[in-house]
Amino acid sequence: MSEKKYRWHKIAGSEKEINWPENGIAVVELNGKKICLTKWKEEFYSFAYSCPHAGGLLSLGDIDAAGNIICPVHGYRFSIQNGRNSSGEGFYLRHWPAERRADGIYIRMEDTGIFGSF
Repeated sequence: MSEKKYRWHKIAGSEKEINWPENGIAVVELNGKKICLTKWKEEFYSFAYSCPHAGGLLSLGDIDAAGNIICPVHGYRFSIQNGRNSSGEGFYLRHWPAERRADGIYIRMEDTGIFGSF
């Protein structure tokens, strides 16, 4: 069994380069795919662009006080820290580590070769 390989991808040179909407959930592109990026309690988090339940656009949702993304379609909640469905429906939200470094904002994804990281 081969060991998974991960790679950090620079998505912006600074936080100011990111187009932050009012709800604080930005959409960024990585490997030609849209993903969501947010900042909560001074930490960055990245997660899937659409809800695993019905495909609602999570960039149109909100982050609650507990750090859950709330899907705008059915109100399902997912932890931005670990992807767990916190409202009890049993779904899982793909998410990736994100961090600010001296030279920019990075997201870490599994390096899966020619088919991308999704």
